[in-house]
Amino acid sequence: MVKETRAVALVTGGSRGIGRGIAVELARRGFSVAINYAGNAEAAEETRAACVEAARQGEHPGMPAAEFAPFQADVGRPEDRTRLVREVWEHFGTVDVLVNNAGIGPRERLDIVDATEESFREVLEVNLAGAYFLTQAIVRRWLGRDGGAPDTPLESGRKVVFVSSISAETASINRGEYCISKAGLSMASKLWAVRLAAENAQVYEIRPGIVETDLTRGVKGKYDALIGDGLVPQKRWGKPEDLGKLVGAIAQGDLAFSTGAVIYSDGGFNISRL
Repeated sequence: MVKETRAVALVTGGSRGIGRGIAVELARRGFSVAINYAGNAEAAEETRAACVEAARQGEHPGMPAAEFAPFQADVGRPEDRTRLVREVWEHFGTVDVLVNNAGIGPRERLDIVDATEESFREVLEVNLAGAYFLTQAIVRRWLGRDGGAPDTPLESGRKVVFVSSISAETASINRGEYCISKAGLSMASKLWAVRLAAENAQVYEIRPGIVETDLTRGVKGKYDALIGDGLVPQKRWGKPEDLGKLVGAIAQGDLAFSTGAVIYSDGGFNISRL
C-alpha cells in the first residue's frame, strides 16, 4: 500500500479514557488514527465515531480524508503485538506517531505484604513489557529491520509517547505492581529517547495525575475529598482531553528539540510543598 499524505498515529488502549481523549484530539489535528483495544469492541467503535466527528470539526482542506480504524490486540501478549503491527501496516502503510497508552491496574488493591506474583506479572506484562516491545517492533519497521525498506519519517521526525503516571515516583503501597510498572516505563522512555535520537525520532514520557476515567471511578469519592483539600493545587480532576492536547502538540512537532522530556499533566501535584 502507498503511504497516504495524512500522518498516522497508533494509540494503544484507545477505546476509552485517556486513550480516547488522545485519539480524538489527534483526529481533530488532522491525523489518521489506528485505535487499539484489548476487548471492548463497542467502546473502540465509539472512539472511531468520535474521531470522525472531531476530524470534521478540525477541517483540513487540500488533504485526503483522514481514516480511523479499530485494531484488537492485547499488547501484553507477544503474538498480539506482532499481529497488531502487521495489521496496522497493512491498513495504513506506516505509523508516524506511537502512543503507548494501554495500561491496567491490579485486579485487587492489596498491601504489598499480601500482593501476589500473578498480579505483579499481569500488570507488568501489559504496562511495561507491552509498551517496551511494541515500541521495539515498530522501530524495527521504521529502520527496515524486518525485511522491508526503511520508512520515510515525517519532516519533524517520528514520535513515541509513553503515558506513565505520577505513580512512577509516588508510592502507593496497595498497588505496588502498578507503581513499579510505571517507574519502569519511565526508564523505557529514556532508553528509547537515547537510541532514537539520531534516527529522526523523538521520545517523550507523559505523567498524568489524577484523571477522571474508568480506572478511577471506584475511588472518585476519596479523591474528590483529597482534591478539595488541596492535594492537587489546581483543585480539579484531570480530563482525558488534557492529555490529548499535550500529545497533539508533541505529535505535530511543537517539542521537536525536547526528546527524553518528562512532561507532567497533574495540576501541580508533583510540586513539593510545605
